[in-house]
Amino acid sequence: MTVNYTRIGVVGAGAMGRGIAQIAAQAGSEVLLLDSFAGAAERGREALAAQWNKLHEKGKIDAAARDAQIARVRAVDSVGALAQCDLVIEAVVEDLEVKRKLFRELEAVVAPTATLATNTSSLSVTAIAAGLAHPQRVAGFHFFNPVPLMKVVEVVAGFKTSAEVCKQLAGYAVQMGHSAVQAQDTPGFIVNHAGRGYGTEALRIVGEGVADFATIDRILKEQAGFRLGPFELMDLTALDVSHPVMESIYHQYYEEPRFRPSVITAQRLAAGVLGRKTNEGFYRYNDGVMQQTAEPAAPVVAAMPSVWVSPRAARRAELLRLVNALGAQIDSGATAAPTSLILVAPLGFDVTTVAAVERLDATRTMGIDMLIDDAATKRRVLATNPATRRDIRDAAHALFARDAKAVSVIRDSGGFVTQRVIGTIVNIAADMCQQRVCSPADLETAVQLGLGYPRGPLAMGNLYGPTNMLEVLFNLQTVYGDPRYRPSPWLRRRGAIGLSLLHEEE
Repeated sequence: MTVNYTRIGVVGAGAMGRGIAQIAAQAGSEVLLLDSFAGAAERGREALAAQWNKLHEKGKIDAAARDAQIARVRAVDSVGALAQCDLVIEAVVEDLEVKRKLFRELEAVVAPTATLATNTSSLSVTAIAAGLAHPQRVAGFHFFNPVPLMKVVEVVAGFKTSAEVCKQLAGYAVQMGHSAVQAQDTPGFIVNHAGRGYGTEALRIVGEGVADFATIDRILKEQAGFRLGPFELMDLTALDVSHPVMESIYHQYYEEPRFRPSVITAQRLAAGVLGRKTNEGFYRYNDGVMQQTAEPAAPVVAAMPSVWVSPRAARRAELLRLVNALGAQIDSGATAAPTSLILVAPLGFDVTTVAAVERLDATRTMGIDMLIDDAATKRRVLATNPATRRDIRDAAHALFARDAKAVSVIRDSGGFVTQRVIGTIVNIAADMCQQRVCSPADLETAVQLGLGYPRGPLAMGNLYGPTNMLEVLFNLQTVYGDPRYRPSPWLRRRGAIGLSLLHEEE
């Protein structure tokens, strides 16, 4: 197979640059590795050689492949040595002026037909290319760490980037064994833009005193199916990385409320409580192992009250079957009997609002999140309101734990936890499609490969129902009065007529 680029330059011999050099050499390209620090490029080449030797020792590549890949990487010590490259990829510090200076130097030595690519994750490709004689040959080529394992690369078109350049880079990414997704030059591109909702909404929930970090992580993993909870994820990436990204995208979008950062992470960053690498973040770590306290056991109640389910409850028939299967007596009256536990299951609203609107006895009212089919979850989530009696809370907790499924009881919150977080994720993704940042298909691919979500955000919205997502967001906006929750036109129109969120207009 003939590769799109036979000789490439990689500027920056850190982990990202080495990773790019590795997959390029494995694809068959000759790689010239350059770094501004003396000796760094040679050390990078030696590190790659050591890695290929280890792969050979483990039987993952044969000796011929190892020797060929090592031979394809060469360290160089000047920009001028890259003159014969048909592609140069920079992977240097995230500083606009540093990158612009480098690209001016590169443009002065490479051929007019050579492609120049930036691995920037947060800076504008258009701004990096500004002032160059040939900005049409400059594109974003954004890989994720660790490059050999993270199988997605964002190909980003600046304002003047040639479509042919993007096509060539996308083809080259495939030759490297990666999936290429095409993005317009917008803050955060695809993955960092789409990922704004998960952590920021979880931080808002904590900030309201609804639940603690560990409870929110458990809910989003065991009820919604995420691989890592948002606070585990922030500990893994470290706050000195994740908080500045939150602030950068928020400010680049001129204080768009959907991306609003949190004072919680700002304070923790200032205190140096960064996550795993400092052995203390949202959790503590001993020898790299997260320390987490066990959940308290479900309460034991002497007598279970009868249960009355609101006629307006989401998935009411399913909820009634569940309550019956758990052995509770169902109160089938038109209104709740004076001693019954009252259950509501709102979408987007909080328990307090529902109790007030439906004129229920708030002291006996509990909420349960029924957005997701109970059979598809490993955890149930209940919510009190400020007036809920302790005995009612304990009775509800004990009832829904009878079959040994995990139960979290949180304080009142519009949309519980899962509805809020999934609604925010879906809404941001829908608005990315509305803005034509990328195609719906590329969005799904980028998020699944780049963020590890259980499914793409648009597929997530389809699974739980575009109409339900729209209701959750409208009601959240009513409860909080925050434009953060205003539904994207893409979601509003599709949710209103029950159309797939993946449907792209002709």
